[in-house]
Amino acid sequence: MKILLTGCHGQVGWELARSLLPLGELICANRSQADFMDLPALRVFIQQQAPDVIVNAAAYTAVDKAETESARAFLINAEATAVLAEEAKKRDALLVHYSTDYVFDGTKDSPYTEMDTPHPLNVYGQSKLSGETAIQTIRADHLILRTSWVYAARSQNFLNTILRLASEREQLNIVADQIGAPTWARLIAETTAHMLKQSMLERHYGYFNSAIYHLSAGGSTSWYDFARTIVNYAHRQVNPGIKNCVIKPIPAIDYPLPARRPANSRLLCERLENKFGLRMPTWESALALCMEEKFGA
Repeated sequence: MKILLTGCHGQVGWELARSLLPLGELICANRSQADFMDLPALRVFIQQQAPDVIVNAAAYTAVDKAETESARAFLINAEATAVLAEEAKKRDALLVHYSTDYVFDGTKDSPYTEMDTPHPLNVYGQSKLSGETAIQTIRADHLILRTSWVYAARSQNFLNTILRLASEREQLNIVADQIGAPTWARLIAETTAHMLKQSMLERHYGYFNSAIYHLSAGGSTSWYDFARTIVNYAHRQVNPGIKNCVIKPIPAIDYPLPARRPANSRLLCERLENKFGLRMPTWESALALCMEEKFGA
């Protein structure tokens, strides 16, 4: 099995490059090789690689910047995704694509299921939803995996931002009225590898069905409690760079950003768990493992 991984230098892509390696011949493509800004070149690159599976971890993820760079966001998240789907369909390849909790508006009181109607609040969410729609319209065999609040030990993300700011400031004001499930990039990668292996077997025997799945850690929290837990873990690891930083809860209205965020980002993962025989670990247990790795405990 030949697997083409795009976005291999991103936080999810970096983990996927390790989790997918045992499954077959893995081609890790960075931005210069698989240029999502140059669609004709992207199409030629895929044709040259001739993969059996395309795992698309490349994306435009600058949520606030997307409000003023909508053309770029839609080019990368929707139009380039459509090219991947078209090329996958041409050669009967499986496309694994990542989407986001931001396709929902966050007004629901309970976790979102795959059957809930998307209604994104911002350009980023709209562009990711357009990518989902393109894949479904083209009808390539696919797994669309919606995830939320992604972090990792490396790269730019909420975890590393909080650790940096907590080493520089006496107090941090963090939004407390938006809830979701922080999800470790490694959990996404390892779950993807399990799903991919089972899905390729199903395709071989002729009973694979394309679908959207929610993939996030178990439980839920606020950005405030997530930040507080990160700093507490850092203190327990005796990190000398972390001060006795006070984490103060604030409402989202007191921290205005260009892009609106959903108040409720919780995703129900029962479809994935039941289909693939998995149970998503809690966000706390996954964070603990990530922090142990980061601090070498």
